[in-house]
Amino acid sequence: MTRRAGERWGVFGGTFDPPHVGHLVAAVNARHEARLDRVLLVVANEPWQKVGARDISPAADRLAMVDAAVAGVPGLEASAIEIERGGPSYTGDTLCQLHDDDPDRELFLVLGSDAVAGLPTWERTDAVRELSTIVVVERPGTTGARPPDGYRSTVVSVPLLDVSSTEVRARVADGRPLDYLLTPGVIGCIAGRGLYREGA
Repeated sequence: MTRRAGERWGVFGGTFDPPHVGHLVAAVNARHEARLDRVLLVVANEPWQKVGARDISPAADRLAMVDAAVAGVPGLEASAIEIERGGPSYTGDTLCQLHDDDPDRELFLVLGSDAVAGLPTWERTDAVRELSTIVVVERPGTTGARPPDGYRSTVVSVPLLDVSSTEVRARVADGRPLDYLLTPGVIGCIAGRGLYREGA
């Protein structure tokens, strides 16, 4: 895809283990409502908030699934920027790298309201605050978390979809259907790579 200087880019980071339709709905709606040229689904290399909490699929597998998820979706792209950088994945580092690549680029950090509530615990929050506008993704019934004072922010409402990566992994392990929770490409990627099966 051709890059143009001064574009409005959304940055939607995550473990994406696996990426499900809820992720795509959030990304598509954020792009539309915030008038973004593109949204990068940034695959964490080492998600520092989850390391040690559970086994995490290899970064290459998670990137392949995100590639499959966004295939053919206008304006959505899989990004390996954090995988290529290596080490723990900090959003502040990613925003700095994207800003340095093109200082005229406007950056918008797409976050669910639960992630917004955790912002004060992040590393390099100064970079997050200075380099991006927070796009708060709200679902019906959420409490309306907002960034702390000093952050630029806007709110995007999306439909409520009761799906989580944890539930999807359990369904794969149990052999239950995945249709309409994941795109066909992601379902095929999981099967082809043997992910989430018992004993895998």
